[in-house]
Amino acid sequence: MLPQRSRDELAGEAALQRANGGFTMRHLACRTLLAAGLLGTAPAQADSTPAAALAQSAVTAYEAGHLDEAARLFDRAARAGNRLAQFNLAMMLFRKETVAPEPDAAWRWLRRAAGAGLAQAQYNFALLYDRGSGVRTSLPTAAEWYRRAAEQGHTEAQVSLATMYYVGHGMPRDAAAAARWYLAAARAGHAGAQYIVASMYETGDGVSADLRQAEHWYAQAALQGDIAAQAKYEALQARPGDAAP
Repeated sequence: MLPQRSRDELAGEAALQRANGGFTMRHLACRTLLAAGLLGTAPAQADSTPAAALAQSAVTAYEAGHLDEAARLFDRAARAGNRLAQFNLAMMLFRKETVAPEPDAAWRWLRRAAGAGLAQAQYNFALLYDRGSGVRTSLPTAAEWYRRAAEQGHTEAQVSLATMYYVGHGMPRDAAAAARWYLAAARAGHAGAQYIVASMYETGDGVSADLRQAEHWYAQAALQGDIAAQAKYEALQARPGDAAP
């Protein structure tokens, strides 16, 4: 089952709500994906204006609760090559908000959006193969699509890929590679990654031990409300080596 919301979706919606005067999208990831396209975080090929207009009309219909009309418009835009429409049509199909014309229609549209370079689609496509949701589990396939999304800055993909490396999930354990991807997510503000990076610096797992760096990242996670990180930060601050002479 694909997640209804992700950290990236929420952040993207908040940014677009400010930019677009409060327009809200409650179920689909349309606004997040439109933000990604406008900000240039995905490959440069632009959707054609007619297809983009169809996709926007589909969003309006979806917001009004006209799911059949939204699905019809997303389908038209998707067939015209609009990757945002491809992704949102796939999500409607996965959620059974519209009837699938073929059994694998949701997979096919998600695959097309992922192949077109949409990071959120790549992440969701990886989840299918990581969890075996409607497909045969394939950890190498999951890792490849997590990597593609991670390279575009998708923080949840970065964390997922880092975790595969860290625990040896479908690949040999590689703490150094895990540290690189956790650090990328930590720098993007992912609190869980910040805590893990801090722990890795504290123990020297995958990185050179550095208690100052450990303090820094525990502090960053603590600022986001991580109580365990706050306790770890305070413990490091109180260590004898930091006592005043």
